[in-house]
Amino acid sequence: MRILMMMCLLALPLWAHAANPLAGNESPYLAMHGNDPVNWQPWSAEVLAQAKRENKLLFVSIGYFSCHWCHVMQRESFQNAKVAALLNEHFISVKVDRELNPDLDAYLIDFVQRTRGAAGWPLNVFLTPDGHPLVGMTYVPADTFINLLEELRAQWEQGGEYLKTVAARAAEQLRGEKLQADAPLDSATAQRYETLLVQQALELGDALEGGFGQQTKFPMTPHLEALLAAYAHQPTTQLKAFLERTLDQMATQGLRDHLGGGFFRYTVDPSWQTPHFEKMLYDNALLASLYLHAARVFSRPDYEAVARDTLDFMLRELATPEGGMMASLSAVDAAGVEGGYYLWPAEDLAKILGADELSLAQSVWGLAGAGALEAGYLPRARLSVAEASAQLGISQATAQQRFDAARQKLLAVRAKRPQPVDTKRLAAWNGLALSALAEGAQLPGGERYRSAAKGVRDYLVNTLWDGQRLLRARGKAGELGQAGLEDYAFAAEGLLAWARLTGEGRDFSLARRWVEDAWRRFHADSGWQLSDQTLLPTGYGVPLLDEGPLPSSAAALLRVSREIAEKTGDAKLKSRVVAGIGAGHGVLAQAAFDHPGVVRLMMDYPPPAP
Repeated sequence: MRILMMMCLLALPLWAHAANPLAGNESPYLAMHGNDPVNWQPWSAEVLAQAKRENKLLFVSIGYFSCHWCHVMQRESFQNAKVAALLNEHFISVKVDRELNPDLDAYLIDFVQRTRGAAGWPLNVFLTPDGHPLVGMTYVPADTFINLLEELRAQWEQGGEYLKTVAARAAEQLRGEKLQADAPLDSATAQRYETLLVQQALELGDALEGGFGQQTKFPMTPHLEALLAAYAHQPTTQLKAFLERTLDQMATQGLRDHLGGGFFRYTVDPSWQTPHFEKMLYDNALLASLYLHAARVFSRPDYEAVARDTLDFMLRELATPEGGMMASLSAVDAAGVEGGYYLWPAEDLAKILGADELSLAQSVWGLAGAGALEAGYLPRARLSVAEASAQLGISQATAQQRFDAARQKLLAVRAKRPQPVDTKRLAAWNGLALSALAEGAQLPGGERYRSAAKGVRDYLVNTLWDGQRLLRARGKAGELGQAGLEDYAFAAEGLLAWARLTGEGRDFSLARRWVEDAWRRFHADSGWQLSDQTLLPTGYGVPLLDEGPLPSSAAALLRVSREIAEKTGDAKLKSRVVAGIGAGHGVLAQAAFDHPGVVRLMMDYPPPAP
């Protein structure tokens, strides 16, 4: 699914009024809406009951802390007195942090994608009191939003029962059908799906710039991991060229923070030049693992260096004293300037660096001439230090000394800039971080990654596991959000990676417990459910979950289940894995690219030939 209009600004209202129920919420995203004049409610069974009792439409607005357009709509609409008056009188307004309710977000994203052709954040959906989506959209200007509110109010007053019927019928279509059995999957068919995956990826891929698409560019890590595996199975010059081009562009251009390490979420152009500046824990964990794998496949030590740099960023800027890692860094600085934390006006560079250091930094990072963004220059890899030394006519040793000095000076200045952070520690994303750190711990000199991995492991086991269930996140008042399939799957995968590294039997046993709980709670004859605590009539489970920047949580659970079944001889679990890998496989003939994790599983663990 192409994701449009994401990222968010930390704007505060310019005037005071009574706080709404979100004030002081432990979700930074919800808390920032606590002073809106809209009478926001948190998502709960109580608001659904209130909607039925008062016979009002629900307005569910979903976003996240780092999202640029979410903050724009907050400033333009949700702090607008006329908008607030309409919402407060005629609707029941609910604010949702997508990172705490990913199942609700996924369901409503699917609705908007199907009805509008594209979806993203802020995600704004009106639901009937029965919980059926009626109309949805992403960002719209305030005037457009006011017109929509007035029209919906009038239509609901004049024909509410008709709208309920229309929404209920549409929801029935969204639910899909119960799983129909495909022909048995065999090894030859699995190989055909991998071939199709490669073909579809190369057709969708950008041969000149790498990556997928011709507008925005996301690091589609699950797809690149599957293509690396396919290359290992059957190397081709074309696939190698595409993968290396993509990895090189992501590592050297604007997607990556060349000063402080780590990757931004995506770029707004197809050439990887201009990022939206949010940094997410899950992106960086997945990309660190990807570059470690690519370093081995292609014998590229520079890819290993990128992976180390990314892990170091996670340790330096996302790790907490409690051991868990924070969710994200905002796309905007404390003054509301997008990229302000990362960008360098030319006059500031001249003040911070000596003339020789500035000349070298300009050559290495392209910090001169055309290419500055509104708030300044973004460092990108234009020349190596060795190439710059030759260009400037100085020794490589002198150039390296000047470069290191310039980098330290800029980092020292940047560290003093306020950087808004989403401090939530999510089970799923910390599971991904644990997997990446456990891999990093096996590198020469990887002791710091092992120590950090131990901290993440302890946070998952001692803070987010209460002995009976896994928590999505924990706040001062208890659980935040609801743990779903992705929490159990990614946390179990991370804990299994740690147990593999340490040989710790109790961690293997706990990972097995989480796997068993996940199968019991999130899988049925109809397929996978993201949550077993949904409040909406979302329909049947699905045999395959689409993958985008995040891997399929079902594929992750199948991977972990496969390893546990092989180590324990658990015949029942092995049977589940074989059935799960083959379930609904017929769709891959047309959409292998949408399910790279499952295709990869088929090749790693093919079913027995008939």
